[in-house]
Amino acid sequence: MGDLFDKNFYGNTIADWSVAMLIIIGAFVISKILYWLSFNILHKFTSKTKNKFDDILVDMLEEPVVMAIVIGGFWYALDSLYVSPELDHFFSKVFYVAIIFDIAWLIIRVTDSLILKYLTPFVEKTEGNLDDQLLPIIRKSIKVAVWVVAIVVGLNNAGYDVATLIAGLGLGGLALAMAAKDSVSNLFGGFTIFLDKPFKIGDRIRIGDFDGYVVNIGMRSTRLRTLEGRLIVIPNKEFTESFIENISSEPSRKITLSIGLAYETHPSLIEKAIEILKTINSENAKTTEICYAGFDTFGNSHLGITFIYYIELENNFLEVQTQINLEIIKRFTEAGIHFAYPVQIVKLINS
Repeated sequence: MGDLFDKNFYGNTIADWSVAMLIIIGAFVISKILYWLSFNILHKFTSKTKNKFDDILVDMLEEPVVMAIVIGGFWYALDSLYVSPELDHFFSKVFYVAIIFDIAWLIIRVTDSLILKYLTPFVEKTEGNLDDQLLPIIRKSIKVAVWVVAIVVGLNNAGYDVATLIAGLGLGGLALAMAAKDSVSNLFGGFTIFLDKPFKIGDRIRIGDFDGYVVNIGMRSTRLRTLEGRLIVIPNKEFTESFIENISSEPSRKITLSIGLAYETHPSLIEKAIEILKTINSENAKTTEICYAGFDTFGNSHLGITFIYYIELENNFLEVQTQINLEIIKRFTEAGIHFAYPVQIVKLINS
């Protein structure tokens, strides 16, 4: 039996091969024991805590740690055997790359689980769907970034010229960026809308020649429903290059009314007209307390009074204007105040 164990196979005795095999089996056994301990002890302990971070950490560390033990067992077993320097160098590189990839896998598992646990519920509660579209892209970007770093570090440890490879990828990336510059610009515009929040779905905005309500915000484009009812698709890059007027952000709708009185109107009646306008505004529950009325124009055929008031946003603007205008005609007639002819009536701001 001793002679059998002393026989040489590929530079190592059967005893050496047996020890190496026992090391590998031991690594598997240890990994199974750790997995069992984690599942039956650590999980029960972390489940009793209020903080869910430790549960996520234990769940995500289990498999990468087990994989690291197995890789370490193979590495140690191979190191106990005699192999040629070239083969030893090759296997060392393989194990270095395997460990680096295992660490990358661990990082991705932890970060992805934290995003799903904490960031996803927050995004689902926010208004609009742009952040919902951005979140999967962010998750994929993190994964790609981690794997790229792992591959670069792994290739560098394997002895490859990473600088030359990156330079080649840089030229290819530059060519790709030039071909897709419009798409990149639109994507950047989407990020700008998400971060700056100049408007949200349901807001009425004006950009360039377009005026309408935002019905959808995507990664590449935003859709408006114009006041005429037409659907307009605007590339997101336009929002980084143009002025945006968010009409819905106004606290109230400003109305400017120009009223022309006959030149025969006595100064006292002009003062009376201004008082009437202010009274009409204060008595209307659908307008704000702020209003301005004043005699400001000597026109060719009339004495001009400008009346500025503000309608609360939740009201029908045209309906309130009708109420105000009818009340002006009624009270001016009762007070003996006559309109000039022709009359300059309404200028509606942001109509």
